[in-house]
Amino acid sequence: MANIWSDMIELTDPAGEPGDNLAQSSEGAGTDIRAVSRVAQVLGLFAPTQPQLSAAAVATQLHLNRTTAYRYCMSLAAAQILDRLDNGEFTPGRILLQLGAFALGRRDVLTVAPRYLRALSRTTRAAAVLSLWGSTGPVVSAVAEDTHRDVVVTVRVGTHLAVDTAQALVFYAFHPDQLYMERLLANLPDHQRRELFASVEEVRRTGYATAVNARGIAVLAAPIFDSSGLCAALALLATRDVLSTEAGSAELRTLCATAAELTEEVGGSSPSADRRVGDHHASA
Repeated sequence: MANIWSDMIELTDPAGEPGDNLAQSSEGAGTDIRAVSRVAQVLGLFAPTQPQLSAAAVATQLHLNRTTAYRYCMSLAAAQILDRLDNGEFTPGRILLQLGAFALGRRDVLTVAPRYLRALSRTTRAAAVLSLWGSTGPVVSAVAEDTHRDVVVTVRVGTHLAVDTAQALVFYAFHPDQLYMERLLANLPDHQRRELFASVEEVRRTGYATAVNARGIAVLAAPIFDSSGLCAALALLATRDVLSTEAGSAELRTLCATAAELTEEVGGSSPSADRRVGDHHASA
């Protein structure tokens, strides 16, 4: 890791000589801090709406010289903090994924969730998935698969989920920092943002999210709350003929009941009891 920081020191002032930055220890320390800040800015550009970036895009968004941006990205790739793709663009690398998994793994909900996931998968005959919020979107953190079916629909742990997934809608609806959510989605095209916000309002109203993708894969998702607020999204994943997305379906009731049990075990509470799917349909 030492080499990357020496590279960064040179990059902080592309117009100057590398030796100038190291002439005095105080100047060197200040340059180190600026280098760390710049690395954080580069990494902060990656999001569900920007899972990969070119060096030119980094330069534009951070107002950097293109050569400087390219050298930053290449240095980060050399340190396995970023991965360079075949098309020349960059995406989060092994070290970032490793650190992200470690940070997510420390959340209490992951300690108690596995047995709930297994029971949920057995009952519904679908894959049960727990997602936690990463830096800019939901990340799959635990999975229990239904291995009794001939065809198993699943998702890998560590997968970063797209903005229009059911789990993402749950986070957008119940995340405690709604201003942050709005800023995160501000770069979406207007029509997509309007549709997404309408879906988020529906999730707030019902307390759950549903989605069916173009391949016929259905997903149901519900929030889990701990003492600090929303901490995870619990989801079911299967083909549409197996998993019903209809309001009041047995799978949806089971999912929401499991999410409520998990919420209780980790010391949380739903922001509104009438959002529970059973209560919602009892009053319908």
